[in-house]
Amino acid sequence: MSRAFVKEDSGGLDPLPDLPISPHPNYVTPSGLADLRARLAATQATLAALRARPERLDKLPEAAAERDIRYLEARLRSALQVDPADQPGDEVSFGATVTVQDDDGHTTTYRITGEDEADAARGWIAPHSPLARALLGARVGDEVEWRRPNGSLSLQIVAIRAWPETP
Repeated sequence: MSRAFVKEDSGGLDPLPDLPISPHPNYVTPSGLADLRARLAATQATLAALRARPERLDKLPEAAAERDIRYLEARLRSALQVDPADQPGDEVSFGATVTVQDDDGHTTTYRITGEDEADAARGWIAPHSPLARALLGARVGDEVEWRRPNGSLSLQIVAIRAWPETP
């Protein structure tokens, strides 16, 4: 076989493609910043442990850890810490926890957090999400319109809790 069609391999692995970085400003709460730092330290420790393995034939876990470290370092470089304690307590703002009621009387509580902290199961939403954009700036008693793909929903602001953060 001609050598022109054989790929010479050094045994290394090409770097994995970087994880996508959000185009939105990277606002973080103090706890969100601490979490990013902890995740970076944990991933760096994982990479060190992977590199210390006696048998390193499978380099994919190392490449994944290196990729994750690049992502976390980029998120930390772009982090814009916003202290919820400095936000107005009488209106929905970044870091606030807000309770809303829909037309059927169901109440739900959301917290506006940094994008890396967002967790739908916990009701933590990113500030650029459609729901957060509808809520930001509203006050207790205000009614906001949440435009969703399956139709708009009217929500009344029932309560706003600001700092201190309550995970």
